[in-house]
Amino acid sequence: MLNKEILFPEIEQTVLSFDFDGIDFERKNILQPLIDFIQFKVHNKEDIRLNLICTHNSRRSHLSQIWAQTAAHYYRIKNVFCYSGGTEATAMFPKVAEVLENTGFKIQKLSQENNPVYAIKFAENASPIIGFSKTYDDVFNPENGFAAIMTCSQADGGCPFIAGAENRIPIMFEDPKAFDNTPQQTEKYQERSLQIATEMFYVFSQIKK
Repeated sequence: MLNKEILFPEIEQTVLSFDFDGIDFERKNILQPLIDFIQFKVHNKEDIRLNLICTHNSRRSHLSQIWAQTAAHYYRIKNVFCYSGGTEATAMFPKVAEVLENTGFKIQKLSQENNPVYAIKFAENASPIIGFSKTYDDVFNPENGFAAIMTCSQADGGCPFIAGAENRIPIMFEDPKAFDNTPQQTEKYQERSLQIATEMFYVFSQIKK
């Protein structure tokens, strides 16, 4: 735990189970441009803004935002600000919050409308992540100086250009939505969350301060 921040105990146990060697060479090559972007910003002592983008900002983009922000905190990479957005706004899918809670995140639902707002905490003294569905260019998100991380092929193909983005980095994940309303739903959401978590922690573990 030397030089690492403390997370909530259940999340800590999950992080200790990550196997970076299990990420294959091809996948590490896909993640490398994100490592390079963060490393460049750290080297130049600039803020690091990541906008994780998927079609509906309901599943993969939220998981990516939350795990990336958690990883930055854990590895003590300063001035990292993670956002998420979609090509359209829907709602953060409730199963995402459930899976994160089961992993040890503390989540408070702040509103009850069709697109509820969640406060998501990963450590006692860390500011909560605010999660709700929005478009990638929503006023809640940065206007410029950010990396646009495309987490699904539909958003990647539909948005060849993201205004204000310094870099556009495709890192696609399979959609757990395919298993909604099946006996495998919980298992597949957990599986996708753990994949995203492992890869985001790998990315931040590579940053030299």
